[in-house]
This record gives sequence, C-alpha cells and structure tokens, in this order.
Amino acid sequence: MSEKEKINILGVDVSAKTMDETVDELMGYLGDGSTHTVYTPNSEIIYMAYKDEEFKNILNSADVKSADGIGVVYASKILRKPLTERVAGYDLMHAFFKKAKDRGVRVFLFGSKPTVAENAGKMLSDMYEGLEICGTRNGYFKPEETDEIVNMINASNPDVVLVCLGAPKQEKWIYENKDKIKKGIVMGLGGSLDTLTGVTQRAPESWQKLGLEWAYRLVREPRRIGRMMALPRFGLTVFFKGKRYGKK
Repeated sequence: MSEKEKINILGVDVSAKTMDETVDELMGYLGDGSTHTVYTPNSEIIYMAYKDEEFKNILNSADVKSADGIGVVYASKILRKPLTERVAGYDLMHAFFKKAKDRGVRVFLFGSKPTVAENAGKMLSDMYEGLEICGTRNGYFKPEETDEIVNMINASNPDVVLVCLGAPKQEKWIYENKDKIKKGIVMGLGGSLDTLTGVTQRAPESWQKLGLEWAYRLVREPRRIGRMMALPRFGLTVFFKGKRYGKK
C-alpha cells in the first residue's frame, strides 16, 4: 500500500480504500496461485495491538487491513486523515461474494460452534448462485489438530478461506499457518458466521448509520461491558498519542 492508501492508527496501518476498492483488490488476488491474508481490525483490536507489539506486527503483516468499526473512522478524523467509509468484515464478505460468485469461487468456512459453518455454507450458496462451499470445520480444536485442519483446507482446494475464531485468535492462527496453506484469500472475519446464521444479531441499519452498533451489542450482551471499556481508552489514546505514529 502506498502512503495515500493507508492511515497509521496507533501503529497499525489501516487501509484507506473504500468498500468497492477493497473488493476490487480481493478480486485481483483470485486465481493468482498465492496465499493472501485479510484482517478487519476495529478499535478494540487496534488498541489490543497497541498494547501488544507482537500482535501489532501480525496485523501489519496482512495484505489487507480494512477499517471495521465506526471507532476507527472517528480515529482517522482525529488524526486529520479521514477515511471515506468503514469497511466492516461482514459487509466486505457479502460485497466480495456478490462480485466473485460469477467466477465459481470455492470457499472454505472455518469457525464457530458445530453445525454453524455448515448452515452458513448453505445460506451463502443460496444467496450467491455460483459460489461453491468446498468445506467446513467448526472452531473448536486442540493445538495438535491444527495440521489436520490445514490439510483439510488444502485438500478442498479453496479460493477463499473464512477464519472466524474471534480476535486475536484468528489473526494469530492465520499468521502461524499462512505459509502452510497452499493458496487462496484467507480472511479473519470474527463472528460473521454467527451473524449470518442468526446465532448473534447485528444492530439494525439505523443504529449502524448512527455509529451505535457497539451500544446495540452492549444492550444485548451486557457481559461485554469489560471489553467495551477498551473503546474510550482507544479514543483517548488516539487523541493524545496518535499523531506520532503517523510520522513514522
């Protein structure tokens, strides 16, 4: 990415591309025979990386790091390098598949509870005719099962692998195994399979437009209050310390 195509937020180089531009970038990776990695950091993930140098390096190693969350957009405005729009992982998945379905793209789904990936696969197949779900695997596994999962992925010959294990587990898993995966676009997409199948409910569009998706999730899942405390800490840290990172 050129300097104009990214913005550094607390040490993480986030893509400044729009949704359409990001989809075009992914389309360009299809069929090139290489392995590409995609992360979608929100403010909580970026703050996590700010506190953890190793995780920050993992995030920055990805080919694509799209801005998932209104907090990242607000941070860009504080740094006077405003992003045009947020490119949330769930929305990116749909926008990408809508365009890629005509290419007969093969997709492997990895993550969530047993049966969720299978159900998600059926839904995606119905939504995007031409998309082929070539394999699924739930997200419950022991470390010693990792090679077996990688072999399963490779045997299915996917063009796209969705890894939905939640942050930072999914990013670390992708980073540790990307060189073992023969080819494809490997995307860390958090709870996308759960949202797609209705296991969790996304905020209504009106809440999303107001930048209150985080508040909706908190209302529905009060136990997230501890994690949500990272949001004000993230904002204050960007305000007081953010500018020095952009000078690097």
